[in-house]
Amino acid sequence: MEQVVYVDGTFVPQSEAKITVFDHGLLYGDGVFEGIRAYNKRVFKLERHVERMYHSAKAIDLAIPHTREELTDLILETCRRNNVVDGYIRPIVTRGPGDLGLDPRKATRGPSVIIIAQPKIALYPKEKYDKGLRLVTSSYRRVPPQSLSPSIKSLNYLNQIMARIEANQYGADEALLLDIAGYVSEASADNFFVVQNHALMTPPTSTNLPGVTRETVLELAATVGVEGRERPFTLYDVWASDEAFITGTAAEIGPVVEVDGRKIGDGVPGKVTKQLMKAFRELVTTTGTPIY
Repeated sequence: MEQVVYVDGTFVPQSEAKITVFDHGLLYGDGVFEGIRAYNKRVFKLERHVERMYHSAKAIDLAIPHTREELTDLILETCRRNNVVDGYIRPIVTRGPGDLGLDPRKATRGPSVIIIAQPKIALYPKEKYDKGLRLVTSSYRRVPPQSLSPSIKSLNYLNQIMARIEANQYGADEALLLDIAGYVSEASADNFFVVQNHALMTPPTSTNLPGVTRETVLELAATVGVEGRERPFTLYDVWASDEAFITGTAAEIGPVVEVDGRKIGDGVPGKVTKQLMKAFRELVTTTGTPIY
């Protein structure tokens, strides 16, 4: 059965879901979005995702034409119309259509709201979660907060796409980006963690997206007997780490076994990583906002 998409007040078949070529989201990447997961007929941390979306919109002075409660209801209704049990949800708000020219005031009709809800997304093949991911460090640097806050989940991902192209060219599964000072920032679409001396470390969010899965892993750390820390670290700390993994709504928790040709730990998914993967799976399949 064809999926249904919400577009500006109307639910339409996926094949009929359209925006104008003059939408500033398409023309200039002027807009925000969220990636959200549903598990076992529940949407995981829906309120937190909606909150983050409104924070991103506020940062770019974009007024979402719905209250948080209205947007939440629209997300759940989109899930219901697509019979979502386990799935991936993407609400998008663009600046809307307008004349050519990047001045947001040219988008006179107002923002457009789009919601997609479809069966589970898979960023990496299943075997990568068993055997681990191979990363390479990109020559591109993450856009610094002095230029554009990485905390804004905007429609413009070209910085990360360039890094991912580089990873593809090297035959790696993912790219690791450093910040402008040379500290580890994040992967192209995920946050990054290392395990060192029984402690879990991830970079501060000043140079990367404040991921919801990232937050969840830091909350779960104590349940598997490790301390979760936010602090800057370098590539040396990555190469010398006992374990490493990426986190993201779409990726969930992905073990990393190699970075820049260097084996991480024993070269297989580590003990702490596997414990966190298990704890995360138990949490997401038993909590969340009911869809039905």
